[in-house]
Amino acid sequence: MAYDSASLDKPLETLKAFDWGGDVAAFEPIDAAVIAVHADPAARADLEKRLAALLTAGTSRAAKEYVCRKLSLIGTAASVPTLAALLPDTDNSHMARFALERINAAEAGAALRQALGTVQGDLKIGMISSLAGRGDTTCVPMLASLLAGDTRTAIAAADALGRIHTPEAVQALTAAGGVSDQAVAAAIVDARLACAESLLKQGKRSEATAIYKSLADAAAAGTTPAAKSTRLAAARGILACLDTTSPS
Repeated sequence: MAYDSASLDKPLETLKAFDWGGDVAAFEPIDAAVIAVHADPAARADLEKRLAALLTAGTSRAAKEYVCRKLSLIGTAASVPTLAALLPDTDNSHMARFALERINAAEAGAALRQALGTVQGDLKIGMISSLAGRGDTTCVPMLASLLAGDTRTAIAAADALGRIHTPEAVQALTAAGGVSDQAVAAAIVDARLACAESLLKQGKRSEATAIYKSLADAAAAGTTPAAKSTRLAAARGILACLDTTSPS
């Protein structure tokens, strides 16, 4: 199907007034256009521009969510400023993140990192999650600094570092291993285990073994259920590293 910009005039106009409970069938031409433009850069740019314009047109939250979903599929760096403007907005931040997390452009990651440094509470945790979802290695120092923050944020940062699992992420988690907050400490252990598992899957057995042994040593004298659980997980990891016959 060829892209026909004029055929979208009415659906896009309808989208401006759309709200929950409205007839989404009216947007089928837009859905079809999103598929059609993938092989046509000029058409894609046109559709992207027309959709992004609706994010600043006083449209409803429902309409903005629809637009963000479509931009997550066809969005480029051109959409980033408009989406980034929604990141501090409690109602629309989630879907703006949804789109930015999936846009394959350095500008999208930069927008999320900038927002991470300014928003608070649930919005900050959301930025952490999206950066981890992108595998954004540039944000590792920012995440490392959050390990000393409030419990919820620190747990989210630890989880993100475990998902990113670069050597820098491993180092940040190791350096923060002595925190007093038990919930954060548990999250750091889980993240370090995730890093070790990732390293093992990459065939980096010595690096994975070093993490497992460090965790085992730290938990050796502990009598709590958490310490026992860590020792067991570390022991299993060490055995897996030694088993060169199993797929890594």
